[in-house]
Amino acid sequence: MTFMRTFSRIAEAVAAALLAIIFVAFILQIVLRYVFNWPVGWTTEVSLIAWLWLVLWGAAFVLKDHEEIRIDFLTANVGKRARIGLGIVAAICVIVLFTLQLPAAYDYVSFMKVERSSYLNTGFHVLFSIYLVFSVAVIARNLWNLVQLLRGKDPADAAGDSPLQSGTAL
Repeated sequence: MTFMRTFSRIAEAVAAALLAIIFVAFILQIVLRYVFNWPVGWTTEVSLIAWLWLVLWGAAFVLKDHEEIRIDFLTANVGKRARIGLGIVAAICVIVLFTLQLPAAYDYVSFMKVERSSYLNTGFHVLFSIYLVFSVAVIARNLWNLVQLLRGKDPADAAGDSPLQSGTAL
């Protein structure tokens, strides 16, 4: 089994675990509130944190090219060379924009260590750190796509070729 297949399975397992955490916290909240008449807030907080991590983790590492929702009216009716050209422009734009925002995102996440969650008393910098992981993954994924596009691979033909399992949306 290749490294990327192993990484993909681990990423999917993490996403499944986060979904299970959300489900268990939700059921636990219902049982504690309606069976034992003991409303607790930490289950809501756990669900929200797991949901935030699930969305960004999944978008960064689990979602595959052909599973993304895209507005492809620009690329659907043009030839291979035009699709590659548009893909190059899109990849460069995404790389530049995410790279430019990365220092500010890091500063914000670092600054959020002064805030703590209400029930779990966890620093918000830990909770929001997934955004930095997501940003780096988007940059890496688009760098990979840019290299593939520069090699002449048609984005329509390269579904699933990205090592981080996702691609540039146009």
